[in-house]
Amino acid sequence: MIPVQRLNHAVLYVRDAARSADFYRSTFGFETVTEFPGAAFLRAAGSSNHHDLGLFSVGPNAPGPEAGRVGLYHLAWQVGSVEDLRTARDTLRAVGAYVGESDHGATKSIYGHDPDGNEFEIMWLLPRAEWGEHEHDAVVAPLDLEAEIARHG
Repeated sequence: MIPVQRLNHAVLYVRDAARSADFYRSTFGFETVTEFPGAAFLRAAGSSNHHDLGLFSVGPNAPGPEAGRVGLYHLAWQVGSVEDLRTARDTLRAVGAYVGESDHGATKSIYGHDPDGNEFEIMWLLPRAEWGEHEHDAVVAPLDLEAEIARHG
């Protein structure tokens, strides 16, 4: 058995690494670790990782992600407070990247797409003591963000 501690970073193939890096910097506030033709490595503000996201260009005519095919479904970026989800929703709507939101019991989530259609989740994790019945559950329900902010904010 391999003693994994956590996911350290993700690497995506994108049509244009520079364009995608601009999206992640302007939308998420990621910092550039290094960037060179065809690739970029970014770190989330405050992250202890060397990089959180790697981006590699595969060309402007590369096909986008397709639902129902083997491969990555989405990345999940965790935020520190439930109020951060409101900011995430507003930001994604402003840049035309918002695609939805869900209540997963132990997590509350906002979803978006990057310029290449890669889906990501912005999620807030309830304190472990509040998971209750969701400890061993994976629900998908409508998110009432304002009620969650009133309850947990």
